[in-house]
Amino acid sequence: MTYAIRTFVIAAACAFMAACATSPPPYAAATSPNAAGYSETQIESNRYFVTYRANAAADAALLQDYALLRAADLTLQNGREWFWVDRRTLDAAANQRSGPSLGVGIGGGSWGGRSGGGVSVGMNFPLGGGAQGQRARSATLEIRMGEGPKPDDPNAYDARSIATNLRSRTAS
Repeated sequence: MTYAIRTFVIAAACAFMAACATSPPPYAAATSPNAAGYSETQIESNRYFVTYRANAAADAALLQDYALLRAADLTLQNGREWFWVDRRTLDAAANQRSGPSLGVGIGGGSWGGRSGGGVSVGMNFPLGGGAQGQRARSATLEIRMGEGPKPDDPNAYDARSIATNLRSRTAS
């Protein structure tokens, strides 16, 4: 391969990987317990755990919005008007890197009566995701649903308003 073609192929592969890494997950139901998408577990008649799980690390704010959207949809499906978030859990992605890193390696070996050693230095430049903020694999809300006037508290949400606003911003 000529130098120009090899450079083009490497650049195209890097662009493809960066696009895949930054592609937002779709808002959809999970098809199995560990699959990407939303799921819920009923705890009591008006209490649920609502989880949105991604295939890989994704923007934490988007996962939280999808969990809120599912909580709003579920509240409306149950004939309720508002929901209260008792607890929020975020399964943050491990080993997040926000900038370049430098590594040093030392090695040695022998072959056919000869031995040798080596030292190497490498640099890592993350592609995409660095400026997006926190990454996570899932977001879970513990919610209680209610009827009548919504409590005047920042943890209480009007289901219809949340569903309309978040769907217009996030849902595909």
